[in-house]
Amino acid sequence: MKRPSIIVQLVHIQGPFKGEIQEFRGDKISIGRNPSCSLTFPPDLAIVSRNHAEIIREGNRFKLVDHSANGTFVNGKRVKETFLKDGDVLTIAKGGPKVSFLTQTREEDVVEPETGPPEQEIGTPEPFPPPESLQPRPRPKEAPDLSYKEAMVPLVIQYGPTLRSYKKVPVTIGKHPNCHFQMDHPGIMDRHAEIFFVDDQYWIKDLTSQQLVTINGVPINLGAPLKPHDEISLTPEGPFFTFLGGGRLAQVEKRAAPAPAEPPPEGPSQEKPVFQAPQKPEKKGRSFFKKVLKR
Repeated sequence: MKRPSIIVQLVHIQGPFKGEIQEFRGDKISIGRNPSCSLTFPPDLAIVSRNHAEIIREGNRFKLVDHSANGTFVNGKRVKETFLKDGDVLTIAKGGPKVSFLTQTREEDVVEPETGPPEQEIGTPEPFPPPESLQPRPRPKEAPDLSYKEAMVPLVIQYGPTLRSYKKVPVTIGKHPNCHFQMDHPGIMDRHAEIFFVDDQYWIKDLTSQQLVTINGVPINLGAPLKPHDEISLTPEGPFFTFLGGGRLAQVEKRAAPAPAEPPPEGPSQEKPVFQAPQKPEKKGRSFFKKVLKR
């Protein structure tokens, strides 16, 4: 059985967890250096109080309550109590870590207690499915010829310290000043990608004609739909994003592949034997004949 659940997502824009996305459930999220906090900052980050702030759920709204000495800021303004909305940027103490506040409604399974032992059916057991790592990863569904118009749906893009909100799509991404979201990155072209909305889904389109944009490592062309937790790469060298659902893109840092293991050191070197040419035997026979001839 599935029931709707509101998930709080904190996207770390600045600070020790930069690039990470943390999800929280429940009615209270505590923030501070205390190890018991829901969001625990390192103990040496003294600018953050041990019990710095809380995000408390009231119905379908979330209220921020500050308990700190150095203050908590929402969109640059210091607050003691305020209700948060999607896209708000929280600064934990002046000059401290920054996080973006987002919420998402998700259908989740609810386990109900069983009234009795389940009946066992006698028969041939079904084979176990192969591990997920061995299952082929499906290619993103592409649209052969999508015609789309302007849609009044929200879009939030977080890239580094920049957080931009849009009330409608399509939104173009690129270096050109005419793009809605300008991105200064060596691999980004003038008109690089476009986010649009059709068939009740957010889609992304590659505008480079070079198959630079990928979803979960698979290149896309004319357009492909976005699903929550999809990994988007605008070029092979980045930038990289995660689609959080509800029209929200958050930049993430791609973890470098582990370096190949170095070969084990060889054993103690042994000196190679020096080849010595065999010594010629003394020519005793020749000296003997000389003595005989002299006689």
